[in-house]
Amino acid sequence: MSTIAPQLDPFALAKELSGKHFIDGAFRPAASGKTFPVVNPATGEQVAEAAYGEAADVDAAVAAAKKAQKEWAKRPARERGKLVAECGRVLDAHKEEIARLVALETGKALRTESRVEAGVLSDAFTFFGGLGGELKGETVPFNPTMLTMTVREPVGVVGAIIPWNVPLMLMALKIAPAMVAGNAVVVKSAEEAPLAVLRAIQLISTILPPGVINMLSGYGPECGAPLVAHPDVHKVTFTGSVETGKIVYKTAAEKLIPVTLELGGKSPMIVCGDADLDQALAGAIAGMRFTRQGQSCTAASRIFVHDSIHDVFVEKLKEKVNAMKMGDPLDESTDIGTIVSRQQMDRVQSYIALGKEAGGTAHVCSAMPTDAKLTKGLYVQPHIFTGVKNTDRIAKEEIFGPVCCIIRWTDYDDVIEQANDTEYGLAATIWTRDIKLAMDAVTRLEAGFVQVNQNLVVQPNLSYGGVKTSGLGKEATLEAMLEHFTHKKTIIINMK
Repeated sequence: MSTIAPQLDPFALAKELSGKHFIDGAFRPAASGKTFPVVNPATGEQVAEAAYGEAADVDAAVAAAKKAQKEWAKRPARERGKLVAECGRVLDAHKEEIARLVALETGKALRTESRVEAGVLSDAFTFFGGLGGELKGETVPFNPTMLTMTVREPVGVVGAIIPWNVPLMLMALKIAPAMVAGNAVVVKSAEEAPLAVLRAIQLISTILPPGVINMLSGYGPECGAPLVAHPDVHKVTFTGSVETGKIVYKTAAEKLIPVTLELGGKSPMIVCGDADLDQALAGAIAGMRFTRQGQSCTAASRIFVHDSIHDVFVEKLKEKVNAMKMGDPLDESTDIGTIVSRQQMDRVQSYIALGKEAGGTAHVCSAMPTDAKLTKGLYVQPHIFTGVKNTDRIAKEEIFGPVCCIIRWTDYDDVIEQANDTEYGLAATIWTRDIKLAMDAVTRLEAGFVQVNQNLVVQPNLSYGGVKTSGLGKEATLEAMLEHFTHKKTIIINMK
């Protein structure tokens, strides 16, 4: 168990972590000595600095991972699993401090979002830690005079590039299975949210051998690109935008290495006339991720509501969102925090303007915080648009903010066609009491993660990943660990 004492003051912890990468079991400044600011989006104040990662830092981290991986892979798989599970217990003991830190740097409300994410972080390590014994090969009935078998072997050094919206959870779903499978990892954090990731890696490094897990902070072109291109990185797992994902894919293709890409969505939620209204409303609140300011790739940002219940659905949804409190992310009474950065806030506001220009009606919900210390915070009120078409930009393009479109429908075949009329295919839901209709819908909806009468977030042991431009490959399961973080070797022994 870790000997590091929990630090529940996120401001003090942010300063303690300032200006550091984590390489080969120890904190290390950037090779250049450069840093960049980490800002509290609720106040606009700088709370820390992050090490400015560049190619020299990538070289050091990959070298440490390459050296450590050889010995790590020699350990029995169940032993590796036990150590990763122990990391889960350490993270669970520190989940409150990690939750406070991620709330500070991302603006996500502590009670409704950040504590939940910190819990999933530890759970994912515990889950994957128990799968060490499942790294099995097969025997093949090829020839009676030959013993033919396959074995699973690690790919080597894994580069894991994570986003800012749920950095802890998405990191865990990448690095925990990679390490159980016998790989060493270099994590590149999002520039907006490096601190909680750094703390988590510091904690798990008290359990793991030096170099098995390393972490760099920095920007995509200077830090992420050299990591993907590095000749000793043999697998890349990336979550982020479609545009950046295509760049990662092209670079990986030049090296002929495998990639896992989770790239976003514009998820449809179809509410039928016979749906349980209260259940569907709760699903819209959860599915649109209003408590995460809509900053989710699975956000149900296109809600198709049957004409017979459209008006009452809109009014009741407005009531529920209006009852949610916007405020300081670290305040226990806050439901909704802030947008993560000024750049992202400007993007969200530009789409709100586009929706209005297209003739949509913007129902503005909740109330801006009144606390004087939050006047410079990056707060955007939830916007529920009606009167827009599925072909309008606000309904077609991923916004990553608290903006959703409610679209009226009458014909079932038409609404399925509209739901699928998107470049994305990450998640989808349908809400109905008709099981025959539900089963038809789940076969016709073009998405990798489809639910009926619920809108769960990603969980360990639920296969997660998209189709079309939403990405390549699945995460969060045993199959994902085997397919993405090992390769299969065939062995034939002549017994004549």
